[in-house]
Amino acid sequence: MTSRRLWAAAGLALLAAPVAAADPDGPPLTNPWLAGSVTVITENDKWAMRGDDRHYTNGVRFGWVSDVIDRESPWRWALGLAGAIPSFDPNGETRIGFAFGQSMYTPGNTRKSAPIFNDRPYAGWLYGGIALVNETRNGTRGIDAADKLDTLEINVGVVGPGAGGRKAQNDWHHFIGVDEASGWSNQLPNEPGVVVYYERKWRDAIDLRTQLVDGLAIDLIPHAAVSLGNVATYAAGGGSVRFGRNLDVDFGPPRIRPALSGSGYVRGSDDLGWYLFAGAEARAVAYDIFLDGPMFRSSQSVDRRPLVLDFQAGAAVTWRSLRVAYTYVVRTREFASQSTPDRFGAISLTLGF
Repeated sequence: MTSRRLWAAAGLALLAAPVAAADPDGPPLTNPWLAGSVTVITENDKWAMRGDDRHYTNGVRFGWVSDVIDRESPWRWALGLAGAIPSFDPNGETRIGFAFGQSMYTPGNTRKSAPIFNDRPYAGWLYGGIALVNETRNGTRGIDAADKLDTLEINVGVVGPGAGGRKAQNDWHHFIGVDEASGWSNQLPNEPGVVVYYERKWRDAIDLRTQLVDGLAIDLIPHAAVSLGNVATYAAGGGSVRFGRNLDVDFGPPRIRPALSGSGYVRGSDDLGWYLFAGAEARAVAYDIFLDGPMFRSSQSVDRRPLVLDFQAGAAVTWRSLRVAYTYVVRTREFASQSTPDRFGAISLTLGF
């Protein structure tokens, strides 16, 4: 099965899941190992209404996050791991998650077969991940009493030809009837990759929330994060503002990291919810394999810029344990010879069952 067919099959499997199973008052799922939320994320410059493949050109991620783990859950062993993390609240709600994904990067000129030394190299990143999520729901405001969401995630995979970026991109180009990218023979060489990511979000940390007419509200979610590994090492901080209805069901829509991401699950609610959001994240980057080249092998590279900013805006709709969201992203220049910022879009679908 080609990479394109594999991604399509996984996406169709999710879409075929019955929405009725997301009823929070309905019978429990017969298999407690599977009770949780599934999320599919696709990010592409095409979703930002651009007509070219450029830099971060495509990302796909499939993830699953469990329901809240208790002593009766088959995932109860994860409570011991969560208890060993000092920043996790022992009285909070713990979940475990798994994911796999693929991201692709290309230079701006994909018709040239020779190396382009003043632009970022071709690269693919194929990975699997495991995460522990700890949510504290205090229901009050202030930095010491706000709702908190802590995430510890470890991704392991490969950068290089083993990631399948060349085949995935060119198979897709053949499918939609456009020219294939010609320079994949110059992509970064194979190198195993490991990334450890930690993030904390605060909901209502600042007394911004105001209940407006007809149940509408506004809130602010600041966050801080750090990433360590031979794929990406950086420190990040930022936040997002949301306006809409039923804001307590999540922490915003998820994204593919590095990014200003939300939660991989939605709390069940019978009321239709929606919100508009805007946010920003600043990243102080110490190492990026897709710009600096592999850590353990010699390869093409460009002069990385130490500070990168993401600005994003979008909309989300929630109902029961279902969420559909669109995000428009502007990412500032990541390397010295990059002439303009990058723009891409993200579409995510989360379904609880």
